[in-house]
Amino acid sequence: MSQNLTQTQAFARLAELAARPVSLKDSLNAQRIKEYVRHNGPLEFSFATALVDTPVLDALQKLSDEQDVIGKYKRLLAGDLVNVGEKRKVLHHQTRSLSDRGMYGEEQQKIAAFCEKVHSKQLIGYTGKPFTHVVQIGIGGSDLGPRAMYIALERHVKSLKGTLPLTASFIANVDPDDANHVLSSVDFETTLFIVVSKSGTTQETLTNLAFVKQRAKDSGLTDVDLKKHFIAVTGKGSPMDDPSAYLASFYIDDNIGGRYSSTSAVGGAVLSLAFGADVFESFLQGAGVMDQCALDPNIYGNIALLSALIGLWERNFLGFSSKGVIPYCEALSRFPAHLQQLDCESNGKRVNMAFDAIDYETGPVIFGEPGTNGQHSFFQKLHQGTDVIPLQFIAFKKPQIASDITTFGSSSQDKLIANLVAQMVALAVGKDDVNLNKQFPGNRPSTLLIAEQLTPAVLGALLAFYENVVMFQGFLWHINSFDQEGVQLGKVLTQQLLADSSDRDPVLVALQSLIKD
Repeated sequence: MSQNLTQTQAFARLAELAARPVSLKDSLNAQRIKEYVRHNGPLEFSFATALVDTPVLDALQKLSDEQDVIGKYKRLLAGDLVNVGEKRKVLHHQTRSLSDRGMYGEEQQKIAAFCEKVHSKQLIGYTGKPFTHVVQIGIGGSDLGPRAMYIALERHVKSLKGTLPLTASFIANVDPDDANHVLSSVDFETTLFIVVSKSGTTQETLTNLAFVKQRAKDSGLTDVDLKKHFIAVTGKGSPMDDPSAYLASFYIDDNIGGRYSSTSAVGGAVLSLAFGADVFESFLQGAGVMDQCALDPNIYGNIALLSALIGLWERNFLGFSSKGVIPYCEALSRFPAHLQQLDCESNGKRVNMAFDAIDYETGPVIFGEPGTNGQHSFFQKLHQGTDVIPLQFIAFKKPQIASDITTFGSSSQDKLIANLVAQMVALAVGKDDVNLNKQFPGNRPSTLLIAEQLTPAVLGALLAFYENVVMFQGFLWHINSFDQEGVQLGKVLTQQLLADSSDRDPVLVALQSLIKD
């Protein structure tokens, strides 16, 4: 059944429960920590430090059942047009299906074959030198996800293989300093460029493409030379689908949104070139396992659904408007930025699936930094600020590289985990002090994801977990998590400003002049 959150029977019950909030200061103990944990695939989810108890969790289960969350997920997987704003299917799960990937699997096979030719030096640059570097040119979902995944696995794959097949860089911002910085550190003779735009018309991407090509021509390359160094990831039949300009083209379609495209050719080309197609396949397998786990209607057997419901409880019934994602893992340094786009672009909505205004809050503001760095940045606000901001921590039992030292009686990894545990307990329990400046109020909630080690499969599982959390929350809020009309107005106004026309909006022109003149 599709209905607004406030129309559900469970809503009233949850509102009653919110009037008598859970006290972590009173309830957090070793037994609760032992009981409030569940597993899916390689991930372990602890919710002992969340502001929930059995009555709350029971009511959240009823809400999920009432909103038919798993039924909606199954219809999405079956190919229903769940993206009602754009009248499209939503098929990013198919890119990592454990059974049939359809055309996405065919593109993955094409990418793997292409990568084998690059890695075996059958495909080489215009001067006959093999490729050593790959640069992805894209923005938004064509950059944030693939870049975050590359950074997450770079050290791990290098430690296993000794060296990377190709090192990768990314150009996203239309700011010329971005392209200039990347180009200053690469050699055109040994660099392969991937241009990513589903529509083939993305302004920033086409501008950066022209920028790179002009710099290449300035260094002496001809159009014939350039073709040997550029491949495209785009929609079939788009303006970029041009065999005369690209060495190869790999396809995506309108059924996969940019922020959900890391497991498609958008992420597949650069990750397979950088790490090998085997690594990318392991990444897909990890995501596919979590997608299967997400089919369980029981919230205790489905950690993505459980996390989504706890997040909704925090947002709609406890009134918390932000959420931090804090990975205690340096390799995930850009992962929160990707999740920020994933969540805010998907669930930053104010109308329901029928395009009627809703009267309740939807997606929170997502932010994050790796621990322990964040402790020395914004954790002061988290512990003693006037806003309560729920957190989701991510931890790994082992580092990616098996090299550590012991100082002052403990290893670096031990110190990392000790810092994480201390933060969770300090937030939850707080500290009383007659000096209010030293008092910690506590009762500040968090949850925790744990895995053995950040491998390609575990990264895929993490990605799928978060994509499914966002999807489930969209179902619960009765909103469309798969379009992004909110980015369109700015694009239109940008084009007005760039047009050589006398009828441009004087307000736009005045503000532009303030910056430029």
